[in-house]
Amino acid sequence: MASSVVALPADNLIHVFWDEGMLKHDTGRGVFDTGMDPGFLDVLEKHPENSDRVKNMCSILKRGPISPFITWHQGRPAQVSELLSFHTQEYVNELIEADRNGGKELCGGTFLNPGSWDSTLLAAGSTLSAMKHIIDGQGKIAYALVRPPGHHAQPTQADGYCFLNNAGLAVQLALDGGCRKVVVLDIDVHYGNGTAEGFYRSDKVLTISLHMNHGSWGPSHPQGGTIDELGEGEGFGYNLNIPLPNGTGDKGYGYAMQHLVVPAIEKFEPDMMVLVVGQDSSAFDPNGRQCLTMEGYREIGRTIRGMADKYSNGRLLIVQEGGYHVTYSAYCLHATLEGVLDVSEPLLSDPIAYYPEDDSFPTKIIETIKKYHKEAVPFLKDA
Repeated sequence: MASSVVALPADNLIHVFWDEGMLKHDTGRGVFDTGMDPGFLDVLEKHPENSDRVKNMCSILKRGPISPFITWHQGRPAQVSELLSFHTQEYVNELIEADRNGGKELCGGTFLNPGSWDSTLLAAGSTLSAMKHIIDGQGKIAYALVRPPGHHAQPTQADGYCFLNNAGLAVQLALDGGCRKVVVLDIDVHYGNGTAEGFYRSDKVLTISLHMNHGSWGPSHPQGGTIDELGEGEGFGYNLNIPLPNGTGDKGYGYAMQHLVVPAIEKFEPDMMVLVVGQDSSAFDPNGRQCLTMEGYREIGRTIRGMADKYSNGRLLIVQEGGYHVTYSAYCLHATLEGVLDVSEPLLSDPIAYYPEDDSFPTKIIETIKKYHKEAVPFLKDA
């Protein structure tokens, strides 16, 4: 059910970068994300990272109550040369060769099929265009509605449905374009290991990831997402992992935002903000075990908008990642962007939100992480 439209300032718009060519990435069917047909199931489900999820995200922005505050921009494919700001030539060559040979499963559940490479280039290029739109002063808030996702892709390898690191490429573009310091806040349910790896030795990028405490899942994802993975060299202390216990919901995420994320951003003082958003942290996602509802996403959006207004002159890039419940992911995206717009009242009510939440255990974990950060992270010692 939609609420009445709230009046917002005329310049309070979200610039969405999108291209339908990204729907051509066909991830197939099978047992969850394996592509396997065991032979005894009459109905094989679509791979969780399928085009339906993004179709609904697109349509809710075009026809939902937030639509008056959305302006649409045509995406574009990235040039191969642009990919080398984050990825190695050898890895890019591997992807090109896999496409030329008709496709390849690069790691578990991560299928480069015919048409996938074109979609991957569109995702990267559209994200770069969204960041350039902000850098060039054409808009302050841009959202790259892209697939395949990217935050697990490391400089040298694919991982977790991701081939190219869309957010990482955009961050490097911002740095090359004159930004001094960039914050990347990743709220996908899985650790944004690829983005962290790309800037692990940099003190110019503060990567913060709130994720389910899932650990490493194999050679393609060697990082554990643990609190002691803080960065290396000049980057030590500028990778902050916030692994949250299963079942953390709106209150737990809100507590983490106020007691861990906000103080870190305030100390870092970025001049560009990037929100890496995945709706797989929701209470109803098949690929996560957290319990965020629309209101939790709305509050995260509102908080990050406040930080952008305070430190980066309102400049904020939002990059789409996971979110696999075909309906609820779209609703949670809508709520996130409502928060970013800082609407006074929700524009869209939550159709399935009620979920009991005990935030006592997550709060204890967050306090433990806070204590560790104060002791181990140099720039947070007096936060």
